[in-house]
This record gives sequence, structure tokens and C-alpha cells, in this order.
Amino acid sequence: MIRINLLGVERTKTRKLPTFTIQAQQLTIGCSLILVAAFAGVGWWYWSLTQNAKQIETDIATAQQELQRLQSVLAEVKQFEGRRTQLQQRVQLIEQLRAGQTIPVQLLDHVSRSVPEMLWLTDMEQKGQALTIQGRSNTLAATADFVSNLKNSTLLADLDMQTEIETLQPVQGQPNVELYKFTVRATLNKSDVVKPPTSAPANAPAGGGGGGSAAR
Repeated sequence: MIRINLLGVERTKTRKLPTFTIQAQQLTIGCSLILVAAFAGVGWWYWSLTQNAKQIETDIATAQQELQRLQSVLAEVKQFEGRRTQLQQRVQLIEQLRAGQTIPVQLLDHVSRSVPEMLWLTDMEQKGQALTIQGRSNTLAATADFVSNLKNSTLLADLDMQTEIETLQPVQGQPNVELYKFTVRATLNKSDVVKPPTSAPANAPAGGGGGGSAAR
């Protein structure tokens, strides 16, 4: 059988690529995808670390501010505790003074109010229920007025006064001065004694009028 080529051109045969070339291309594409995925993963990981670092820095700054605030609050609390301790000590001291010195304070107040003109006190001592008051006066009338004034209080009873004349050494150019040295003894009324102290303050101050002031 005779074949006739009407085109006058021979057919070109189709060339096929070798198998290893296709595999190389596939491997290159796969490696490229792996690299892209790796870079994407590393980028996301870096971004995540950056965000976490920023959040940690923010938390640290907030914690430092809170720490400073708490430190100031703690300092105020310590200062308040110190003041409260001082106030408690003062209150305890006041209560002790009130409990132990109720009668002496009343005595000093009454005695000081009982001092007339031209008279002053030199010593005041309390032993148990016994009270002894010593002083000086320019006149006997002043000493009598002093004892009379002491009797106006219910704190004292059984008052007894002893007096003697005391001559002071004259100052140059001045005449001799005679004073009346007196000692008043009395007893505290038990009904008015709340908590009798063991001893009253010696040399108790008392205000004298005109002729002198209380000796300390």
C-alpha cells in the first residue's frame, strides 16, 4: 500500500522531558513552600514574642506603680500605728494619774484656795490618812483664816495648828522681821478617800496673796 504525504512536511516527533527533571522541579517547589512556611512561622513566633514582651513590660510598670502605692499606704499605716501607740500610752498614763492622784490633786487645789493674804506654805506631806502642812505668815490672823478655810472642805477633819515666832536675820539697813511659823495637822476623811496614796508630793505649791508666794 502506497502512502502519500500531501503536506510535504514530515511530522515532527514530540519530545518528552526526562523524569528526573520533573522530580527536580517538584522538589524545588516543595522546598520553596517549606521555606516560605518556615519564614512565616518564624515571623509569627517573633511577633508573638514581641507582643508578649510588651505585655510583660506593661505588667511590670503597673506592678511597680502598685508597689509604690502600697509602700506609701504601708508607711501611713506604720505612722498611724505609731500614733495610736503613743495615744494609748498617754491614755494609760492619764488613767494612772487619775487613779493614783485623785486625792492629792483635790488637796492641792483646796489648800491653794485656802491660802489667805500675807501667808505662804513651805511644806506639805501626806502619810496615809495624816496630812501635815507647814508655812509662814506675817500675822496670826492670816494663820487663823487659813485653818478656817481648810475646814470648809469635807476632805479634812481634826485640824490642829501649832504656831511659833520666827525672827529672820535683818537685812542691812532694815529692822528685824518676825514671822509666825505654823504647822497644821489634819486627817483625811475616809469617806472622801477613793484611793489613798502612800505619800503626797512634798513642798506643794500654794498661792499666797500680798505677803509672799508658796515655797517649793
